[in-house]
Amino acid sequence: MIDQRLMRTSALALLALAVQQTTAQAETKTLYIGMNGGNFERAYTEHVLPPFENANDVKVVIVPGTSADILAKATAAKDNPQMHVMLLDDGVMVRAIGAGLCQKIADDPVLAEIQPAARLKDDMAIGVDMGMTGLAYNKKLFDEKGWPAPSSWMDMADPKFENAVVFQSASASSFGLHAFLMFNRIQGGDETNVEPGFEKFSDMIGKNVIEFIPSSAKISEMVQTGEAAIFPLTPTAVNNLKDKGIPVEYAQPKEGSVVLAVTECVIANNSEPELSQKLAHYLLSAEAQSLALDNGNIIPSNRNAKAGTAAANEKLATFKTNMETAKVLDWDAINKSRQDWNKRWNRMIER
Repeated sequence: MIDQRLMRTSALALLALAVQQTTAQAETKTLYIGMNGGNFERAYTEHVLPPFENANDVKVVIVPGTSADILAKATAAKDNPQMHVMLLDDGVMVRAIGAGLCQKIADDPVLAEIQPAARLKDDMAIGVDMGMTGLAYNKKLFDEKGWPAPSSWMDMADPKFENAVVFQSASASSFGLHAFLMFNRIQGGDETNVEPGFEKFSDMIGKNVIEFIPSSAKISEMVQTGEAAIFPLTPTAVNNLKDKGIPVEYAQPKEGSVVLAVTECVIANNSEPELSQKLAHYLLSAEAQSLALDNGNIIPSNRNAKAGTAAANEKLATFKTNMETAKVLDWDAINKSRQDWNKRWNRMIER
């Protein structure tokens, strides 16, 4: 009889425990965040997001893709958002905001720690990674040829780089668009007038291009085969390649690099508005951005973020120096004409 009572008691205890576990599992919510894959996804998955997940009993799932991919997903699900937060290149984010895909990031003490340049109008989106597009080059090839490091956007037009320039498509890549618009500025144009760029690009830089690529994923391979000598890229991307043993270096053009911020926004009308805002605030925090810097070469927008290693601190110092000459593009003018530019680029440049 006693054994039966003990058995019933044990069974009830196990049942109660199972109910508690099931309830706990049911209470664990899932947030979906769209962002670039590769290094960004790895750094966030392994280092940045776990503290937030543990502190808030939530699972954060990354939806990887380029900024264009993430924007397309958010646009397709505008009436029933599947993501809660998304990270996009600043120019693409301006388009997302204009399309009504974002809601204002709620006020929070952490916003006072953010560089003013990282805060888009009305805090509809805020930068979590401050970057810039400049020039990168194949250090091994340059050393073998005895070439000095590049110092100007116009170096890509140098005859010695015939069939050795790799250029990201300006219709698909922020890097390629930035490089084209800087070339256009050097030729006398600006974001409201791209005629000089389109008229002269093919005969100057275009003639040296071995391949137009849709993204930077192929650069690693082309550097190792010796095909790629010089190409537009960010310091973060260069450092990521160097971490993999790829012989590349970053060079700041004398005309200035182009500011490229990866910005976050809370997706409008998502299913977890309060928790989404909480995640957005966390990603802006010094804690999160210090982890991103140390583990992903991701440059913080939070002025209180600290580098945990000497190497990361050196990268941060170099970045701050290069930012002194970095240029900000007129994204309102760009987005107004972007579709026409894309068609023209594909028809005239990559034909």
